[in-house]
Amino acid sequence: MTGEFAVAVHALVFLNHKKTTLSSEAISENVCTNPARVRKVMAKLKKSGLVSTKEGADGGYLFIRNPNDVTLREICEAVEAKVVSSAWHSGDTDKQCLIASGMADVMDSICKSLDESCKQELENITITDIEKKIFKNE
Repeated sequence: MTGEFAVAVHALVFLNHKKTTLSSEAISENVCTNPARVRKVMAKLKKSGLVSTKEGADGGYLFIRNPNDVTLREICEAVEAKVVSSAWHSGDTDKQCLIASGMADVMDSICKSLDESCKQELENITITDIEKKIFKNE
């Protein structure tokens, strides 16, 4: 899972809760990261149609979708995150040994399958669900 995914989910829950346009500075303060990182993530969310932007002194980002309809899978795909992946591979495809030369492809296939299974699970969780978990005692 990437940090961008966590920033995106946090930002959308915060925007949904506030129900107003918020600057990248305001969002970054709540997310506890820097505004540049927030702007990078928010650009992807805008491209995916999850937020709109407003220019000017009172500008920023506005969550424009129904929180009951936005799933964590949609957010994951918007920021192009993989839930399960491997940046390093054991073995070497040029080796004569079938284990050494074949392990990377096998592990990539396993990671791809696990990633898809996780994304299917993320289809069952919405922005509303996250907000309900946060405010369960109110």
